[in-house]
Amino acid sequence: MNSYPRVETVKPLRDKCLLVVFSNGVRKVYDCKPLLENEIFSPLTDDVLFRCVKTDHGGYGISWNDEIDLSESELWLHGVPAE
Repeated sequence: MNSYPRVETVKPLRDKCLLVVFSNGVRKVYDCKPLLENEIFSPLTDDVLFRCVKTDHGGYGISWNDEIDLSESELWLHGVPAE
C-alpha cells in the first residue's frame, strides 16, 4: 500500500488554487478548477466557502464541510511543486 505524506497546512490562493504543505516539507499548489465541473464540488465556486478550507484531523486530507473533501493522496499526486 502506498502511503503519502500527511497534510500539515492548506491555504486558499487566487484562482481556485490551494497551497498545500505536507509533513515532509514539500509545498504543492493544487488547482481546484477542474473539480468545479463535478456536481459534488460545484459549491466551491462560492469564494466564501472556498476560503473555509481546513486540514483534516491527522492530516489525511482537507475539507470544506461534511460533504466536500480531498484526500492527501489526491493533493500529493495532482499538486504541482510550489515556486
